[in-house]
Amino acid sequence: MTPTVPPLLRHRHSDEFAPPPWSPADERVVGRVAAVAERVVARTAQPERDYLESRRGTAATLRAINAEAGWEFYAVPPEAETDPAAADAAFAGGEVVIDVQTHLVRPSAAAGSAGDALFGFLRMVNPDQWGAGVDPEMLGGSMWAAHVFGGSETAVALLTSPPGRPHENVLTNPDIAAARDIVARYADTGRVLTHTIVHPNLGAAERDAMAEWSDTLQPAGWKVYTLWEPPEARVGRGWFLDDDETGGPFLEQVRASGRRIVCAHKGLGGPIANLVPAGASPRDVGPAAAAFPDIDFVVYHSGYELPDAREDLSDPAGGVGRLEASLRGAGVRPGANVYGELGSTWFLVARRPEEAAHVLGTLLRCVGEDRILWGTDSIWYGPPQSLIDAFRAFTIPDWMQERYGYPALTPTAKRKILSTNAAALYGVDVDRVRRPATTEWLDGARAELAARLA
Repeated sequence: MTPTVPPLLRHRHSDEFAPPPWSPADERVVGRVAAVAERVVARTAQPERDYLESRRGTAATLRAINAEAGWEFYAVPPEAETDPAAADAAFAGGEVVIDVQTHLVRPSAAAGSAGDALFGFLRMVNPDQWGAGVDPEMLGGSMWAAHVFGGSETAVALLTSPPGRPHENVLTNPDIAAARDIVARYADTGRVLTHTIVHPNLGAAERDAMAEWSDTLQPAGWKVYTLWEPPEARVGRGWFLDDDETGGPFLEQVRASGRRIVCAHKGLGGPIANLVPAGASPRDVGPAAAAFPDIDFVVYHSGYELPDAREDLSDPAGGVGRLEASLRGAGVRPGANVYGELGSTWFLVARRPEEAAHVLGTLLRCVGEDRILWGTDSIWYGPPQSLIDAFRAFTIPDWMQERYGYPALTPTAKRKILSTNAAALYGVDVDRVRRPATTEWLDGARAELAARLA
């Protein structure tokens, strides 16, 4: 019988890229975890899936990854595989977790062409769940709240959206703002932060609308996809933050709006309609940050690319080195106005720990431990707790620090990345937004989210 795949090893995708293929190493890791699960299930009669989705299953997965890698990248004791208390202790953390990249789908919008590509990928990469067809309700607002707030330690979530004009997107800017306001009625104001998606390459009208959106939608930041083009454009390159035609006028409008956080998708330029890999390059981040030092730039995915899409195969950080080169070339130093974000990037590299160490080490070296932000890309990956736990356990080995000049990923750095860096950027009072003692508020919020974002 084929073993159930642990959450950290499932080959899913985001809205923007195809899944990586299974490797022999992946299969060996799954086999190791399956052997542990079989022993535990035989002794406890617990369902295999329940074990794998528990912290003990996460511990078994991370130890299997260590064994395959031949090095202890994840600090997880053997007893955490079988003892719930040991697993809780191994992954314990007191941070107020702030996730700056989450998603949901409005089912009625996803039922048409806007959801075709997303659903096609879901059926391809997860046929056991979606082979008979995708139920958009499982990606809707109710499940988003259940996964992010009910299924993890996440205390604050930033809700964002894929690119696309309102008639061609699975979630609109007003939908995003509505979700924030609904959660605020049941939990606390500040529990959800929001993006407003802007497409500067649609022309002056889009940029001019930002002044109104700033007042009516009150976003925490502006989200742009420099790799997106309208279907009628057929240019095939996207646009760049430092170009005079699009990027410069957009950033001037950001400055005028008073809301000076720009979140730009960089990397993961996968095969979705109207996304072109050229625009996914972070080469423009350094020049734009140097030209606009009063704007904070959050680089979503940190420029990471899957192996078959990389420009420079010699970059051990999978494309993140392009971001480092851009910042160095422009004289933008660590601790300045550029942040690296980990949504999907961490999910993709967690199973390849040496590459994960290169990604995190490169970010620590080029932006600094105060400028890395936690993100997961949930709801695409279900509850993000296993991602949080894996990050808490991860270390960059001494030999890699010495060979590549990477700073250590210390407990202090991890706390900053999971919590206080985003709190400082977005003005979040971490004491105020600590997770409530109960999640009873979720029932009312989920019902209203399902009704409002039907």
